[in-house]
Amino acid sequence: MDLDAYSAAHDAEWKRLAQLSSASRLDGRQADELIDLYQAGAAHLSAIKTTVGESVPGDRLSLTLSRARLKFTGTSSNALMRVTQFFALQLPAALYRVRWITVGVGVYFVAVAAFFGYFVASDPQVIASLGSYEALRSYAENDFTGYYSASSEGVFAAQVWTNNAYIAAQCIAFGITGLWVPYAMFMNAQSIGQSAGIMAEFGRLDEFFLFIAPHGQLEIYSLLVAAAAGLLIFWSWVAPGARTRGQALAEDGRAFFAIVIGVILSLLVSGLVEGIVTRQEWPWVIKIGIGSIVWIGFLVYQWWWGRRAFRAGHTGDLDEFEAGARRLVAG
Repeated sequence: MDLDAYSAAHDAEWKRLAQLSSASRLDGRQADELIDLYQAGAAHLSAIKTTVGESVPGDRLSLTLSRARLKFTGTSSNALMRVTQFFALQLPAALYRVRWITVGVGVYFVAVAAFFGYFVASDPQVIASLGSYEALRSYAENDFTGYYSASSEGVFAAQVWTNNAYIAAQCIAFGITGLWVPYAMFMNAQSIGQSAGIMAEFGRLDEFFLFIAPHGQLEIYSLLVAAAAGLLIFWSWVAPGARTRGQALAEDGRAFFAIVIGVILSLLVSGLVEGIVTRQEWPWVIKIGIGSIVWIGFLVYQWWWGRRAFRAGHTGDLDEFEAGARRLVAG
């Protein structure tokens, strides 16, 4: 295709389409003309992209078509449909894309936590450096378990949720640096490992795992997902592939910031489990079972439902109808 000749041949139609799209009011004849020109323009854009690919005329026509579409539709779809599409397709597809990175971050997290747990529990000098013996004994025998009932169920759940959601949002927002995610995961794993080491020193390691297990399965996994999303945003500009770095950041950034919403909701669930379930005088098998059910539910949503959405062509990013042209051009 000779793009210049093609553009010149259809320039009058495209200008008329832009003119009608910008009009404040349309009569019946003009509305019919707008729809006819829109359909023709969509065919023109398809021909340009098929034969030429990304181009200045194509991007301009894409923008004009977007304005025309809004002219006769008002919005792309109703709000309920958009919410349904987000949770049924976009979010699970984005979660599916970070599945293996999540596993890798999880291995790193467990390794750091296990190292510090063993390091603290096996060396009396390290224990002594963490505080007085009596203070550590009080922590192991009273403070660790008392933490879960120090405030009301609602207040405690809200505190846990907001703290974890803040950490998750940071991992995605600052993931582009490539340094924040390993640092944040290291600090959190170190804290958990030190707590486990102190509890082990005073023969209460079983209590540590019992109190962590109900909420910790979903809570920790949600943070790992957020960390994985942050790392992939970093990788999108390090190795953008056939895309420009700006295009890769825009596409993957939109997709993986959708994960923020999913992680915030999963952390809300884990916060409710931690604030309500963990403190109950129920058998541990029931409390841990509740935590396992919500965690497995999240895994099914990410790995099974997300696989279906991803195979259907969704990536978590906005579709072209919403996003318009994929790159900014001048000329």
